[in-house]
Amino acid sequence: MRSARAGRSVDASVKLDRKEQPMRRFIITGILAGLVASVGLAVAASASSGRHAIRSHNGMATDGSRLVADVAAARLASAKYVTNLALAKADGYGIITRMIPDMGYHFLNPKVSGFSVRKPPILVYEHRGKRWQLGAFEWVFTSKPAKPPLPGAQYGTFAAACHYADGTFVPAASQSLCPATSPQTGAGFNFWHPKLITLHFWIWYPNPAGIYSGMNPMVSPFNNG
Repeated sequence: MRSARAGRSVDASVKLDRKEQPMRRFIITGILAGLVASVGLAVAASASSGRHAIRSHNGMATDGSRLVADVAAARLASAKYVTNLALAKADGYGIITRMIPDMGYHFLNPKVSGFSVRKPPILVYEHRGKRWQLGAFEWVFTSKPAKPPLPGAQYGTFAAACHYADGTFVPAASQSLCPATSPQTGAGFNFWHPKLITLHFWIWYPNPAGIYSGMNPMVSPFNNG
């Protein structure tokens, strides 16, 4: 996020008969091909923007190949959430911000701790009408990590703030300064956090500003979601 935050399956099983099996294989092949292509584009964009250096030494994996692997792992782990916000909510992700322009709505799972590229604490969604699209992962830290958790990571910040149950928030230097209810909507208090270091990872929506940029000009059409 400019950025950051903190605060809070339906499985449909479909039986395919034999005639549907070839179509299923075709769809799966298409998804995998798209995954490979998008990962390649993410690395290319990051490298060309000067935000990501690719190095190789004594046969060790380059930063570029590590990033490809990280994007692939993140996408495979979160594919179930891409257009299924209801499932993400059922799995513990709750709203902590409404639409932040050129970024998105943020949903936090307070039970997620530590760093795992497969399980982020925050999911960033874009919204239009009744449809939701996962755009990015986000992690937040109280201080800048001594070692980047992702190759070439770039960070942002999010000011100390009070967050409320409906996703509204207000800046506040300490929790004692938080109104009991949201000044905008009257929603109940959820949590407060200090100033945070943020790390975005745009794995589900292209970002010409870079895969780690907090802001994404390509999601501006969703600003009025």
